[in-house]
Amino acid sequence: MADSNSLTAINLPSDIREAIADWRTWLRDERRASSHTTENYLADLYAFLGFIGGHLGDVPTLKDLLRLNPRDFRSWLARRSMDGMAKTSTARALSSLRNFYRFLERSGRGQNAAVQSIRNPRLPQTTPKPLAPIDAMAVLENAGAWQDEPWLAKRNLALFTLLYGCGLRISEALDLNANQRPTGDSMVITGKGNKQRLVPVLPIVREAIEDYVRTCPFAPNGDDALFLGARGNRLVAQVAQREMRKVRELLNLPETATPHALRHSFATHLLAGGGDLRTIQDLLGHASLSTTQRYTAVDTEQLMAVYNGTHPRARR
Repeated sequence: MADSNSLTAINLPSDIREAIADWRTWLRDERRASSHTTENYLADLYAFLGFIGGHLGDVPTLKDLLRLNPRDFRSWLARRSMDGMAKTSTARALSSLRNFYRFLERSGRGQNAAVQSIRNPRLPQTTPKPLAPIDAMAVLENAGAWQDEPWLAKRNLALFTLLYGCGLRISEALDLNANQRPTGDSMVITGKGNKQRLVPVLPIVREAIEDYVRTCPFAPNGDDALFLGARGNRLVAQVAQREMRKVRELLNLPETATPHALRHSFATHLLAGGGDLRTIQDLLGHASLSTTQRYTAVDTEQLMAVYNGTHPRARR
């Protein structure tokens, strides 16, 4: 029987290994998916294959995958629920699986309509957790407080300033190459679904990035990664999150103060300053206005907090 925890590319049949390799290339070269997205898709697929191996009692073949029925997919979803997996994680995993099956059909390997018939788990309506303006500025001021290397401190400052100043996703920032860094008042960002958008760039953002590049010992240039780790490789999200965690602990901020919270802060502070939802939607690269509308709830919450804390009648 296949071990659902040990199934890897090594012990998969050659037809599945080849399909996965081609899918990975297609994601990277044609879909222009970020390395972060691609690795998440692959992790989701391998976890699914591990479950199916245990479910069927043997390592699955490509024919097995094409023969799976809705009951098989629902069993997988039920197991994830029993294991305490978050609904958001399961929704992404299901999206990864559908993408892989669409690729199998596109590449002439076969199709399975059952996976497309499975409903997405109903996700809870979450409210973004932005930082207060004073806390966002404190994060920037202390971005490199824990770094002994001056260039790494400047890298952190440049990255966090970019996230807060332009509202980028962490993956969008880390996927930038040196020749894509901002040199003028705007820059083109390639976001989810390979969609491009134009975002304005404040002088303070450009200056922070140029200061970092000047001091970086690896001199990122051309197609080199813009943001580098201590050994000169492209900076990964886990390291950026770790650096933010250090600053968060220093400033005694809540656990919601993450790199992504800087993007939330960008949107919320624009809205509080009079920005309209459509413009903010474009700046964030949201496909749906309903996603951007979550920030109106944050703005209302902050308004009510001020009211309840200051109005004489509210304090009675």
